[in-house]
Amino acid sequence: MRLLIIDNLAKISSSYFARRETRTMKKTIISFCLILVWLLVTSSSSWAKVDLVTLPAREKVQITIYNSADLTLARDIRTLTMRKGPNRLQFAWSGTLIDPTSLEMLPLDHAREIQLQSLQFPPRVQGLGIWNIDSNVAGKVPFEITYFTSGISWQAYYLATLTPDEGAMKLQGYVRVTNHSGEDYENAETRLIVGKINLLDRIADLARRREPFGRPGPGVPAPMMGMAADMVMEAAAPAMYAAKSELKRARPKDIRKEGLSEYFLYTIEGTEDIANGWGKRLISFTAQEVPVKNLYRYEKERYGSSTVRFLSFANDREHNMGSEPIPGGMVKVFRDTGDEGYLSYVGTRDTKYIPKGGEVNLNLGPSEQVSVTPTLMDYRTSNYEWKNDRITGWDEHRTVKVEVANFRKTPVQIEVRRNFPVTAWELENAGYDGRYEKVDADTVQYTLDLAPNGRRVFTYDVTWHKGSRGNR
Repeated sequence: MRLLIIDNLAKISSSYFARRETRTMKKTIISFCLILVWLLVTSSSSWAKVDLVTLPAREKVQITIYNSADLTLARDIRTLTMRKGPNRLQFAWSGTLIDPTSLEMLPLDHAREIQLQSLQFPPRVQGLGIWNIDSNVAGKVPFEITYFTSGISWQAYYLATLTPDEGAMKLQGYVRVTNHSGEDYENAETRLIVGKINLLDRIADLARRREPFGRPGPGVPAPMMGMAADMVMEAAAPAMYAAKSELKRARPKDIRKEGLSEYFLYTIEGTEDIANGWGKRLISFTAQEVPVKNLYRYEKERYGSSTVRFLSFANDREHNMGSEPIPGGMVKVFRDTGDEGYLSYVGTRDTKYIPKGGEVNLNLGPSEQVSVTPTLMDYRTSNYEWKNDRITGWDEHRTVKVEVANFRKTPVQIEVRRNFPVTAWELENAGYDGRYEKVDADTVQYTLDLAPNGRRVFTYDVTWHKGSRGNR
């Protein structure tokens, strides 16, 4: 075994060095010899007696991707052929963003008869680890290799299609997974985690560190390290996997801590190929006939002079949803025109995380189809209070006319909010029979239901008590 490896290394190095200039070749020979010396020293006492175990094709892979941090948990299951006594498994992760400090391997069978004694990271060899395994059984044993990796992310987005009367919608949820981890994941079970976590160390930084647990001493210079180390890895073991614990044991709980969002696990049905350097869209859910309410709001101090349209629905059973929380993401809204399947674009907005039973008021932006026009009709002051020849308090009386118009062919609901600069006020309405409520100390809200192409006009008289008049 040792002679075979040395012979392979010699052949590879000769073809490699033949293409290099003399001065560069001398430096590279030094680096290559350091690696070769380490292989000979470590192999003289053990490699002659212990066969090197290489990883067969993976049987199952599962990735769990967090959206609040650059963190992915990978679970890789493979069947290894064990021999009684000591076994060695060489593992390489060069070119990936795997965190070597998170590597774990567990036997799924014969757990009491197989002991993983150590995981060694040879000095002066980057991206290489060797598991030392002591087995009391011989034959095929399934193992689980887990690790944390960086470079994989996901983002949710949604497509909402309103019915022609805009009384309901079809809501389709999608997830886009992007892989820049340096590793391909074929037929991967994909799971997504919603919830905020705080990491002491960034996984990407741990993955790029030359020595997993610190620098033990002078190593091979980086410019000469890469090619020679890659040749050793390719000659010895072709694997590039690792991991952090079986998902059943590591599955996040529904928790709350210091006001942080709760964790929730989403599982994408079936398996997908998540290739390195590519992004892939996955379907997460489809909800049919979700009842919605079209709500328009007018509040000049908040939205300006235009009304703002909101699409309101709830994530519950009554709205044909509610089976799971909905991750935050972009929502694109279209309307079915009823003409041979043509769609009209309504708007796009982001939505936050929606828990089960949570209500959604999706802001679709300003609308010109519903208008609210307040007009000051009368203004006067009265009830002056004096102190030391100075006015300290008075009342301001205003009469305001509000015109509300719906230019749409569908009925709408409109909320008109009026904000006052004082907390001491009195209000009387004239010509209005709709709903009225006091929102807070200085805000009043009128709620109106307008028929298609409908119009309403109402007035209100408000008295503001200012200065010392407002202290009563």
